[in-house]
Amino acid sequence: MVFTACSTVPGTGRSQLTLIPSSQMLSMSYSQYSEVIKKAKLSKDKEKTAMVRNVGVRIARAVEDLLKEEGVEMKFDWEFNLIEDDKQANAWCMPGGKIAVYTGILKYTKDENGLAVVMGHEVAHAVANHGNERMTAGIGLTAITLALAIGSSDMAPGTRNAFLAAFGAGTSVGIMLPFSRSHETEADKLGLQLMARAGYDPNAAIPFWQRMAKSGGKKPPEFLSTHPSNETRIRNIEKFLPEALMYYFPPQHRNR
Repeated sequence: MVFTACSTVPGTGRSQLTLIPSSQMLSMSYSQYSEVIKKAKLSKDKEKTAMVRNVGVRIARAVEDLLKEEGVEMKFDWEFNLIEDDKQANAWCMPGGKIAVYTGILKYTKDENGLAVVMGHEVAHAVANHGNERMTAGIGLTAITLALAIGSSDMAPGTRNAFLAAFGAGTSVGIMLPFSRSHETEADKLGLQLMARAGYDPNAAIPFWQRMAKSGGKKPPEFLSTHPSNETRIRNIEKFLPEALMYYFPPQHRNR
C-alpha cells in the first residue's frame, strides 16, 4: 500500500507519500468550498473579480501545460471567487482547483503580477497534493501516539501523561511545523514557475513579500510557525528566481 501511494510532485520532483484516495479528497474539497461560498459575501466589484478570474485562468492553463509535459494525470474543476472581506489578507486553493481570494490581500498584491504571486503559490499547494500529504502524516502520527499510549499503560498516570504530552509537543515543533514550512517553501518555488509559465513576471514575488513583511502585527518565532518568516521566504525566492525565469515569456512573446 505504501509503495503504490508514493508519487512525485510535478515541477519539483520531490517524492511524497499520500494515502487518502484522490476521490475522497476531491469530495471533501468540493463540499467544503461550496459551504464557504454559500456563507461568504462575494465581491460585486466587476473589475477586481475579472482580474482574479483572468489570473486564475492563465495559471490554470500553466498547470495543464506542466502536467501534460510530465505525463501526470490530476483532476481539476477550476473555480475562482473573490470574497469581500478587507480584514483578511488571504487566499487559498483546495484540491481540485477551488480557489478563493479575499479582498484584503489586494492592497498588497497591487496588480495582476502581484496577484499571480499569491494565486500561483496557492494553486501550487493543490498541484503538489500538500493537503493529502498532511492528512497522511497526521494519520501516521495518530497511529504512533495510540501505540505509545497503549505501550505506556503500565506507567504511573502522572508520568504517562507527561510522557505523552512531551511526545505531542515534540512532534509538533520537531516534525509537523517544519513539515508545513517545507510545503510553503515548495509552493513558493512551484508557484513562481506557474506564474512564469502563465506570462507573469516572477520578479514581482520579492516586492510583494516585502510589502507583506511591513504589514505589521507581531509574528511568532519561525520554529513555532506553520510558515517561513518573510525574511526566509524572500531569501528562498531569490534562489528560486533564476529557474522560474527560464519559463517566463511576456504575453506579447507568447503564442497564445
